[in-house]
Amino acid sequence: MALTSAQQDGPEHARSGQEHRTTTTEQGRFCVARCTCGWRGPARRARSQARTDAETHTAGG
Repeated sequence: MALTSAQQDGPEHARSGQEHRTTTTEQGRFCVARCTCGWRGPARRARSQARTDAETHTAGG
């Protein structure tokens, strides 16, 4: 599932002109958002929160 945004918790914030493609992955009872830039969000129990993390990241937050 590709998303367009998430929360910054890793090496890079989204930058103008740089495409960030995020996905969410199930890990047991948790869901984690990841980006093609190497960013990885925190493990969340709520899938919706992992998606929000991804949205914040790609928005440059």
